[in-house]
Amino acid sequence: MEKTVLIIDDELDLRELLKLTLVKMGIAAVAVETVNEARAELQQNPFDLCLTDMRLPDGNGLDLVAWVQKHHPQLPIAVITAYGNVELAVEALKLGAFDFLSKPVELPRLRQLVTNALSLTSDHNDNQDNCPLLLGQSQLMKNIRQQIAKVARSQAPMFISGESGTGKELAARSIHQQSPRVGGSFVPVNCGAIASNLMESEFFGHRKGSFTGAIDDKQGLFQAACGGTLFLDEVADLPLDMQVKLLRAIQEKRIRPVGSENEIDVDVRIISATHKNLQDAVIDGRFRSDLFYRLNVIDIHMPSLRQRPEDIEPLTLHILQSLSEDGKPIELTTQALKALLEYSFPGNVRELENILERAATLCEDNRIDLADLKLGSSTVAEAASGNDSSNVNGNIDGAGIESRNKNIPLEHAKAAATKDPTKDISAKHQTAQINSLDDHLEEVEKEILLETLEKSRWNKTEAAKKLGISFRSIRYRLQKLGIDD
Repeated sequence: MEKTVLIIDDELDLRELLKLTLVKMGIAAVAVETVNEARAELQQNPFDLCLTDMRLPDGNGLDLVAWVQKHHPQLPIAVITAYGNVELAVEALKLGAFDFLSKPVELPRLRQLVTNALSLTSDHNDNQDNCPLLLGQSQLMKNIRQQIAKVARSQAPMFISGESGTGKELAARSIHQQSPRVGGSFVPVNCGAIASNLMESEFFGHRKGSFTGAIDDKQGLFQAACGGTLFLDEVADLPLDMQVKLLRAIQEKRIRPVGSENEIDVDVRIISATHKNLQDAVIDGRFRSDLFYRLNVIDIHMPSLRQRPEDIEPLTLHILQSLSEDGKPIELTTQALKALLEYSFPGNVRELENILERAATLCEDNRIDLADLKLGSSTVAEAASGNDSSNVNGNIDGAGIESRNKNIPLEHAKAAATKDPTKDISAKHQTAQINSLDDHLEEVEKEILLETLEKSRWNKTEAAKKLGISFRSIRYRLQKLGIDD
């Protein structure tokens, strides 16, 4: 069946150029000049794609995007913006636009956009069946799956937040596999794992002889992901100079390999994630605000396992089933299951997976008892060190560990600080049971915060000044360390 595209633009030359390009692609085109004419056409005839200019005689493209989202939510619509008007393009994407084109319109870019958009209708249902499953029947996870199904059809950059181990990379993979880019590659990269001096070469590639050791041409991550999705995990760890280059690559959709004189067009959807508070990083000057707003067009927050305890049991059964390689099922005693349901899981689903994998190895007769879980040992530290965030094969959710402290009521924290505020901090930890270096550093940080707050009569603003940090930063640290107020 022939595809049909609706063009809305008041410039005759551009309308004719768009129509001619579409006809050469074997696609029918209907062209109108105003928002009202576009609405009338959409109410009377079916279309597979809309291409609209941003400025129209009786309105603007943003109004039309909003109207299409309300009345024809399955119809992709792309906007054409003036060169360099990134703010309007981002606003259109937030309203639900599929993608955008900048003037003067580049025909290869137009053809790629049209191809991607038209593949939505034919591939969307099949992609949903093949996507990896974000497990859980809690309302939070149902909402996440619904949100992913909705945003996957867009080409807008996406930002996924949440604690370590909550499934940010799995969510990104689900978005990719439900999108029209499913035929392309999904390329994950841990931004914190690349040496700063190699970062430009890793992202953009290099030419032979461009620097010592460059013995051959190398394709960068952007080229590897061309036509697909580039997932920037732990994007907060990018150095500032690389943030500038990344921003340009995203805005211009072009890259320049190291040692090359020419730029290369790239067609990549960017999905980024971090367990850190990126807004705090912007406030502290560690992350560029323009890059943050360019990456954070659409955001998804992955809930912690503590927020969805009803998912612990089905997740446990699924993990045990995947561990039963010899066909003999691994059972869990009632006491062991009860302990898991009562555990706080600071490492989220990754920690649950590691606990069960270790227990399955240690248990006898494929039956896991409470003692096999070892919940009182260094489970969290092992979960963090035993799983590299770049290895996602076989993972049920997420990667890594962030928080290791249960919430401490404020009155208990005050009591702890007033008990002996002059006692040497390092001496306090000489006899303490320390499971990892991270645990030790967090305990030291907590002691310093509590002591400073006590001296400041629990005035957070005054305490932040004494510590030389912002109010937002001290509030974030208190939340991270579980000191509730």
